[in-house]
Amino acid sequence: MASFIRSALFTTNMNAIRSRLYIGNLIGQRCRQVTETWGQRAMCSKPQEAKAEPPPAAPAHPPRAGFKIPGYTPSALDKKILIWSGRFKTEDQIPEFVSFEMIDAARNKVRVKACYVMMGTTIGACLVMVFLGKRAVGRNESLTGLNMEKKARWREELQKEREANLALSEKAQ
Repeated sequence: MASFIRSALFTTNMNAIRSRLYIGNLIGQRCRQVTETWGQRAMCSKPQEAKAEPPPAAPAHPPRAGFKIPGYTPSALDKKILIWSGRFKTEDQIPEFVSFEMIDAARNKVRVKACYVMMGTTIGACLVMVFLGKRAVGRNESLTGLNMEKKARWREELQKEREANLALSEKAQ
């Protein structure tokens, strides 16, 4: 029995050693390959191949008519944005076609103004909440006190309902 255990332990130890050697060889080969490729890349020893003439490529987009003005016809919202951004004074001054860059710049300007308005509104709301909180402290109001009063009212209402239900059940008997 002891010899069987000894041989089993020997085989498991040998298998563990073999797997470790295999992993070590695998990692060593990988490291060798990586360092070899680094040297080649630094030297740029790749032979230059002659390029064949590429076939004529199809145009990326169909040719546009020469008489069309490049631009964008602004919608009603775009016209309002152009006015809000200060680009034009009235809707009558806005041309029929406007460049994409002008619309994009006007939208960005209005977006920044909207952010400033939201920041100001948030700061104003915070100041109002601080003011209202200090006023409530002056009246000795707190959320804990209000919550306890509300729960006491609920208990009283529940007690009244129980008494009413008990009185109805006594009458029924």
